[in-house]
Amino acid sequence: MNKIRLETTDIFRGAYFLCMGGSLADVRFRCTGKQIASFMFTGTDLDQLDKDYMSGDALVNPIQFRESLNRLRDILFEKLRDNHTKGRYENDRKRSNRAHQNYR
Repeated sequence: MNKIRLETTDIFRGAYFLCMGGSLADVRFRCTGKQIASFMFTGTDLDQLDKDYMSGDALVNPIQFRESLNRLRDILFEKLRDNHTKGRYENDRKRSNRAHQNYR
């Protein structure tokens, strides 16, 4: 059994790794025109799990898979919120100057 690191942009593959005992080590973002999330996993025999996933031989508990997928989505959206709210209102003219709004 060898412990390796594996990176993927496929959230379904990531959920499969979580179901099979992999650990999420990091979530990174690449900006190449549009923002792409990359999930870094560590675990035992991830290379064999990856081969099983790609060949269609992967079997998982569907409830556990759904929970893992939801967990990855929650982590992803939390990181996206953190990245976007850091300077979100700095250049917002409407928020800083509301004199134009009439209160009725």
